[in-house]
Amino acid sequence: MKFASENTLFTENEPYRTMMNSPTLAVTRSDALRLKTLLNSEFVIAIGGERTHLSEFKDRLERAVVLESQDMMPDVVTMNSTIRLLDLDLNEVDTYTLVYPEEACIAEGKLSILSPLGTMIFGCRVGESVTCHVSGHQNRKQVEKITFQPERIGAFNL
Repeated sequence: MKFASENTLFTENEPYRTMMNSPTLAVTRSDALRLKTLLNSEFVIAIGGERTHLSEFKDRLERAVVLESQDMMPDVVTMNSTIRLLDLDLNEVDTYTLVYPEEACIAEGKLSILSPLGTMIFGCRVGESVTCHVSGHQNRKQVEKITFQPERIGAFNL
């Protein structure tokens, strides 16, 4: 993981730098520590920690630029953010809160960070699109709006 200094790699208009043709993930220090612990836990190993989406997420997290919570850009999906996702194929909007696995309940709109979609949208900015492959199906989603981001309101330890 890289740590941002006072002369951060990010600006309001250009928060990412390209690394090996993929955007560098911006993550808060608290999210980075908790996610690394989770990804190396017996729980993740038991559910198949070597699944492709989890391995790719682990790699993205290793290359992440770590920011203090108060320095996170307000249009980035962080843990416990509530977002409106537009299905680009069905033209339908769903609202989810990105949560840790113990809080996940899709019926309540609480999407686990360990799900394929959860790992894909983490770190996305409003307007960015992702393509998620699940059970042989391809789903294209766009982050339409972040209706709640903990860092925006100063809730740094959710």
